[in-house]
This record gives sequence, structure tokens and C-alpha cells, in this order.
Amino acid sequence: MLKSLIFLLLFTLLGLGATAQRSQVPILCYHQVRNWKAKDSRTDKAYIIPPSTFSAQMKMLSDSGYHPILPDELYDYLTTGKPLPSKPVMLTFDDTNADQFTAARPVLLKYRFKAVYFIISGKIGTHKWFMNSRQVKQLSDEGNVIGCHTRDHTDFRKLKGAEWQVQIADAKHELEGITGKPASYFAFPFGEWNRAGLPELHRLGFKAAFALEQPRDATDPVMTIRRIITPGYWSPQILDQHIKRDFGRSNPMTLSKR
Repeated sequence: MLKSLIFLLLFTLLGLGATAQRSQVPILCYHQVRNWKAKDSRTDKAYIIPPSTFSAQMKMLSDSGYHPILPDELYDYLTTGKPLPSKPVMLTFDDTNADQFTAARPVLLKYRFKAVYFIISGKIGTHKWFMNSRQVKQLSDEGNVIGCHTRDHTDFRKLKGAEWQVQIADAKHELEGITGKPASYFAFPFGEWNRAGLPELHRLGFKAAFALEQPRDATDPVMTIRRIITPGYWSPQILDQHIKRDFGRSNPMTLSKR
């Protein structure tokens, strides 16, 4: 029995080491896709990309030979080393904004790009600013992936007790009811996470989770995958520079107590 446990521990550690050594795939994070307003600050503009800029960025990705992938492909690559297409990139959208459907979707269809939409389930259909369930299902039916972003955009680090059920488990089940498919991927609100909560994501059936710029966790890199927010003031050329500079290598992973 002891030998079996030791073997399992060594096997797990070797797997984590292999995951850490694999080059990171560029993952881009978008929020609102609309024109700027006079009241929008520079901070706001980091989360708001004008449709013309978004279109130019997608054209650059296409012209430069990037190949958008989906989470299952990334998961297989990270956990088993299954090959990816050349110049892989992942496109992700957070927060359920309706303009992701009305403004971003036509551009993605033009280039035959698929994306991942991390949905706040409690926002679905509550206002014209947010997607409704029909739109969420259509995105799924068109081959995009619908992921969970909690029920109310609650800080993952503050979840406790029954909140795990309400904010994550129930949100996951609601999305699965809309799409008829598993919601196997999670994105942390604000990009923030703590190590203590990661086992809950495993328990609830998630395969992987996505953060933002901070380093991955050494003990659970697949549950702390890095992304970068793509500001609305980045030109296609600057975006390409960030893709090449910030990704494409194994990343130092934090050992800090988060």
C-alpha cells in the first residue's frame, strides 16, 4: 500500500513537472467590444476594445498564421503533450457582455475563429447589456466553448460554505442546462485565486481554470492557466509583440502562499 502511494505521488509530481516545462500558449482575454465614450478612463479602455481595433487584431492573427484553439486542445497538450497546430492562440471573453455576440461574433465568423466565453450565469438576460440564454446557446451550437465565471462575479478568494454551491456549482449546472454540454472550464473573477480553493474546482468537476497575468501555481498549474487582457489601445503590432514576449515559454510558477 505504501509503495503504491509513493508511486502515485511520484507520478503526479512528474506530471506537474512536464506540464510546467511545456511552452505556454498565448491566451487573450477580452471584455467589452464597443466604441469608447467620453467618460471612459484609460483604465476603462483596457477592458473596452473598439470594434475596428478588434477586427484589426483578428486580421493580424489570421494574416500571421495564428490558429485559435479551444480548451480541450489546450488541456490535452498540457496534460499529455498532444501536439497543437502551429502558432496556437486562444481567444477568451469574460462577463457575458452582449457586444461579444453582436460585435465580436461576426468578426470571428469571418475568420472562422472559435472562442471561449466565460459566462456570469446571474447576468444572463437581465439587461440589454448582457447576452440572453438564446445567444449563449447559439455560441455553443456554433462550436464555441461556454465556461463558468461564477453566478455573480464573486471574488473566488472570498468564497466559503454554501457559496461554493451557489456561485460555482449552481452556475455550472445552469450553463449546462442552456447548452446541453458540460461546462468544464472556469475563469476566476478579477483573475484572482487562492491555492486553498483550487481543490473545490476539482471536486466540482472542472478540468482547468483560467486566471490573468500572475504566474501559475506550482502545485496546480492546470487550474491557474495564464491569460493577458488585451487593451483597446493596443494596435495589432503591439498585440503581436506581447504574444511573442509574454508567452511561448515555460513560465516561472509561484510558490507563495496565496
